[in-house]
Amino acid sequence: MNNPQAIDVLIIGAGPSGSALAIDLVRRGLDVRIVDRSPHAFDGSRAKGIQPRSLEVLEDLGALDDVLAGGDIYPKLGLHAGPLSVPWKMFPHKEATPDVPYPNTWLIPQFRTNRALHARLGELGHEVEFGKELTELTQDEDTVLAKVVGANGAEEIVARYAVGADGGSSAVRKQLDIGFVGTTDESDRVLIVDASVSGLARNRWHMWPGLGGKLIAACPLPDSDMFQWMIRLTPEEKPPQEIGAIIDRIHSHTRNRHIQLHEIHWKSVFRPNIRLAKQYGRGRVFLVGDAAHVHTPAGAQGLNTGMQDGYNLGWKLGQVLAGADPTLLATYEAERQPIAAGVLGLSTEKWGGIAKLDPSSMKRGKDEQQLSLTYYGGPLAPAPADGDGGDTGTLRVGDRAPDARLFGADGAETRLFNLFQGPHFTAVAYGPGAARDLELLDWPTTGAQLKRLTIGPAAGDGRAFSDSENTLRSAYGLTGDTLLLVRPDGYLGHVATRDFLTTTQAAVRAMTPQTKSRTMPQPGHTHPGPGTAE
Repeated sequence: MNNPQAIDVLIIGAGPSGSALAIDLVRRGLDVRIVDRSPHAFDGSRAKGIQPRSLEVLEDLGALDDVLAGGDIYPKLGLHAGPLSVPWKMFPHKEATPDVPYPNTWLIPQFRTNRALHARLGELGHEVEFGKELTELTQDEDTVLAKVVGANGAEEIVARYAVGADGGSSAVRKQLDIGFVGTTDESDRVLIVDASVSGLARNRWHMWPGLGGKLIAACPLPDSDMFQWMIRLTPEEKPPQEIGAIIDRIHSHTRNRHIQLHEIHWKSVFRPNIRLAKQYGRGRVFLVGDAAHVHTPAGAQGLNTGMQDGYNLGWKLGQVLAGADPTLLATYEAERQPIAAGVLGLSTEKWGGIAKLDPSSMKRGKDEQQLSLTYYGGPLAPAPADGDGGDTGTLRVGDRAPDARLFGADGAETRLFNLFQGPHFTAVAYGPGAARDLELLDWPTTGAQLKRLTIGPAAGDGRAFSDSENTLRSAYGLTGDTLLLVRPDGYLGHVATRDFLTTTQAAVRAMTPQTKSRTMPQPGHTHPGPGTAE
């Protein structure tokens, strides 16, 4: 084999976590490859709920329109007890607000989410390399060497960094010899079947509970004649394989012989793994998604947590490759591992409640929506000393930065999220004092750039906006001059209510290159000034 030239990042695994990461890295101008051992894209429904926070992530990555077109809001539950069917609102339907544009969990089969992400990656000039399996992974101080095998034989790929997004049985995690702590209950198995169905109303997510945790559920998949069936098997039961045996199993439990399955599109036996990786990486290799944590399906948390892993890691890889201190990459595990641990507890509790027919376990609310997740108290959002600020009336450093409705100098309305969209940081100066110091803020010319926004009387430079409806003031809890630094992943990197320039500059140093790096291509248009995105 020849000595290949090093790329920036190799991603192993092309599910939602790896694909979202690939999109984020490519739009930063990085040299990326994404490989997957499967011969083609995953074609099952599996994880089918996209939470509000993930919808915001998908919007930033440019894949939201396809996801919205391929899904729908969740229907009510239909709880069957004999001949009766009781409607049950599992998800409270909410109207969009200026600060939360996507308030409802979105129902979409995983294969369509994958398709939307892969299409977006294609728009950026990259394709998933299917049919390439990792066989060996080694690294030194400067690079990672991956050996993969595909239809055309073996290949060596050299990368500055590598990311394992290859699922719960991750080959990358095993190569790194990282422990995967937790449990797998071999006696608790669920047969999941995607099937074309007749004889069953599509306006309900049907559930037929039974004693001892027995359960059959059927969720309609949007824009199709398919339902996703979940058939909880008894400990000694052999999963039915053929369509006739599956129909018989459904009929014997539901007592409804009008239900007919006409074609099985995908099926799998699920066991509730509840596991968390001891480390989220080693050296120049990192883990995201199911390679780092696996959950029960209750609450639709796994896919969402995985995509947000990649969203957290992507900008940090870009910054370090541009010359930022490599210790920035250590904040990936420090920020994301506690999130996964909390999510594991939530989904495990919900799963156990379903087995006990606890109605509260079927309810979904703000905990599942992931809008309130925070990095407060972590290495990039330390709790400030008393009197040092770091918060507003409603938000602390490390919290999600809400959306808001703003107006430009010409009176045109825009969303704050539209201004956030892209691989840059955003600084928002509220009030004249903060605006003056924002103009003086020094920003590196390499790595992710800075978009500077001022909120006040509209000026004609395209960077000043008015908050005439007070949507930003309300969502951010602003009571006076405030300078906000928003990270590329939409979380507050700094909040200054005084000493704007000094405190913000200190926060900037922890997240940006401070020394010269190799030449990095910068995505987007020509910037009007040093260190600015607009």
